[in-house]
This record gives sequence, structure tokens and C-alpha cells, in this order.
Amino acid sequence: MSHLRDNGFDVVAHDVEDTVEARRTAGIPDRYASCHTAAVQGYALEGHVPAREVRRLLRERPKAIGLAVPSMPIGAPGMDGPAYGNRRMPHSVLLIGLDGTSTVFQAYS
Repeated sequence: MSHLRDNGFDVVAHDVEDTVEARRTAGIPDRYASCHTAAVQGYALEGHVPAREVRRLLRERPKAIGLAVPSMPIGAPGMDGPAYGNRRMPHSVLLIGLDGTSTVFQAYS
């Protein structure tokens, strides 16, 4: 969340007990599960999605549920820096289509 705030997004957090239900309410299939679920201008975000990709999503406005970074890959925003030994693992930001399938929106190595 601090990554999005640091990049100019207004973030309002709501702690919920049932994260599975929150994710399903947002329309995100379970296979894309991560630790955070968000909504922005009609799109869902799941996991550690970089602000750069959120901006691209909002600029391009594809017909989609939203973006996901499944799991919690080292090197993704919030999973980076000295606390993680400055390591990076390859991962992708996925665009979740309206039918629940995904395509790679942006790959990170």
C-alpha cells in the first residue's frame, strides 16, 4: 500500500476477516490469490501490483476484471529492498479477462 501512496494514489485500507470473500466479491478467481485486494476505477487489483501497471491499466482501459500478481514474489513492490536482500525473482503482472483467464500484462525479470 505504501508503494501506491508513494506513487500518488489515494489509498483507503479496510481490514477484513474473510479475504477469500473479499477477493471473490471483487471478481478475482481464486487461482490469482495473493495478500491484498483493491479496487480502482472499476478494476480489481490483487497482490503487489506496481503503480506503473495500475497507471497503464487506467490509461488503456481494457475490458477486464483487473490486474493480479499472484503469490508474493520477491522484488515486487512491497516485497523488495534491503529487507529482502535486494533480491528479485521473475514474475508477471497478469491482466484478468472478463472470462477469468489471464494474459501477461507486464513481465518483470
